[in-house]
Amino acid sequence: MRSGLERQVAELLDELKIDYKYEDSKFPYVIEHTYTPDFRIGDIYLETKGYFDAPSRRKMLAVKKANPDLDIRLVFQAPHNKINKKSKTTYAKWATKNGFPWCAYYAIPTSWLGVGVPIPPSVS
Repeated sequence: MRSGLERQVAELLDELKIDYKYEDSKFPYVIEHTYTPDFRIGDIYLETKGYFDAPSRRKMLAVKKANPDLDIRLVFQAPHNKINKKSKTTYAKWATKNGFPWCAYYAIPTSWLGVGVPIPPSVS
């Protein structure tokens, strides 16, 4: 049992000699959300990511599953950062594995932008 209340209810059912099963079933459910991409260029959506945490990764997978025809491309601040300290998987590897085209923000392919000139990195 996971909580005191669950234990109390189980004890009550036991005392009453009620036949029951505890957490023996699972049912899928969907929570509806909306997704607002950062940028749209024609039919291409650019999602920019500095820190790409687990909730963001789950969200992107859910968006892709719900909208398989959207052309969503990830623009990472640091594509070779690991998804967490214990993983060997980088943001870039995760994106590739899950079918998202990706690039670093300083090297956005001009083909993504519909222009023929490269975008220079900003100089600070």
